[in-house]
Amino acid sequence: MRVLENCEPKKVFYYFEEICKIPHGSGNTKEISDYLVKFAEAHDLEYVQDGMNNVVIYKPATPGYENAPTVILQGHMDMVCEKRPDVIHDFTKDGLNLSVENGCITANGTTLGGDDGIAVAYGLALLDSKDIAHPALEVLITVDEEIGLLGAEGFDCSVLKGRRLINLDSEEEGSIWISCAGGLCGNSYIPVRRVEAEGKKLKVKINGLMGGHSGAEIDKKRSNANILMGRFLYGLKKHADYEIISLAGGQKDNAITREANAEILTTAEDIPGIKAYAASCQSGLRDEYTGSDEGITIEITEEGTASVHVLHPVSREKVLFYLMQIPFGIRKMSGTIEGLVETSSNIGIVELREEEFFASSSVRSSVEAARDALSDKIEYLTEFLGGEYEIQGAYPAWEYRKDSPLRDKMVEVYQQMYGKEPNVVAIHAGLECGLFYKKIEGLDCVSLGPNMKDIHTSEETLDIESTKRVWEYLVKTLEALKN
Repeated sequence: MRVLENCEPKKVFYYFEEICKIPHGSGNTKEISDYLVKFAEAHDLEYVQDGMNNVVIYKPATPGYENAPTVILQGHMDMVCEKRPDVIHDFTKDGLNLSVENGCITANGTTLGGDDGIAVAYGLALLDSKDIAHPALEVLITVDEEIGLLGAEGFDCSVLKGRRLINLDSEEEGSIWISCAGGLCGNSYIPVRRVEAEGKKLKVKINGLMGGHSGAEIDKKRSNANILMGRFLYGLKKHADYEIISLAGGQKDNAITREANAEILTTAEDIPGIKAYAASCQSGLRDEYTGSDEGITIEITEEGTASVHVLHPVSREKVLFYLMQIPFGIRKMSGTIEGLVETSSNIGIVELREEEFFASSSVRSSVEAARDALSDKIEYLTEFLGGEYEIQGAYPAWEYRKDSPLRDKMVEVYQQMYGKEPNVVAIHAGLECGLFYKKIEGLDCVSLGPNMKDIHTSEETLDIESTKRVWEYLVKTLEALKN
């Protein structure tokens, strides 16, 4: 029996479970892209699969809708791959381990990929439908959204006829998203030197953090393990002599880092002081982050005597200076939209290599000048320390459109269905709508989706009843788009 056999709507959850069987982390999308192509061929539908593995599947209008404007339904096929430290899972080979609990779907210790697997499932269910009235559909599923909107950036929009686009990459039922932040990934590469040293090797592990999406959840004031590791190591200098062997934290620039690890070299005499400082630091951080990260833990593990390459003292200070100065969190709130984060930064990945310190930050802003200024700040910090800076995956903000017939129709349908207006909101997270808005002249777009919690974390959940309601709303919206 299928895990989601009893979940409604059956066809949506059938396809969701099918794609969950296929590994589809960012950068590993060929198999799921080919699955979409096979679906199109099996249903005798025209399609385009480009060189990046983006896929568009076309479905003609149903009777009576032949003259209605074409609608683009859009989402992305890749997912963020995160797991709990105690979970054994290879995202390049293993399907997800689904279960249903308290009305929600989870993946038992890994990310679920509801962001944005549910968009793929909605799209396939519509393409497979025989009894839903709709205009001509262009279901566009892109690759590598989670690592810089790369699929959308490289996609040739000339294969699309539609000028109405419904993006299915939001996670808040009852909200219609009509604007989003732009962003970029800023990578720092700082050369380091190493020297040979011998002493007592200790492992430092900072974990127990909530983590989360670096856009949608940056306003929750959660801590970042990379930032905390920098604070801990800097403060430790006042309590013990030590050298840094290794340092690593995070896997994705757009996920608030939940865990960071370091190895240090010290003397036997300094170990009690290091452990005492770790306990004191842990207590202070739990007080500081009450309400968001009370579970912060700093673990010190003795690993015996070792002769290893450690950072040269100058290189050590460069790494600590970077971690103490790198911007993290909200930098500015919007001056025009109440409660909206305008500009933020998240240092999602750090890795101390043999001859280089690498760090990657997700920089977001609804104001392009502010985004670029914050990126410049990281670039200057990097260059000041003798490093090089690289920008990847820069994407524009999705600007608010005052005149939007699609938005107005969707508000009208929502009022008819639920007797109240939806929340029409701008968000801080990045969406592919911004790129398509720039590429397709006259594009009218909105974004919607069902309730999901803790996306980009191992606690990610997808609400089943919400998924059903959003499906019904999407179907009613398509039925209403007759002109």
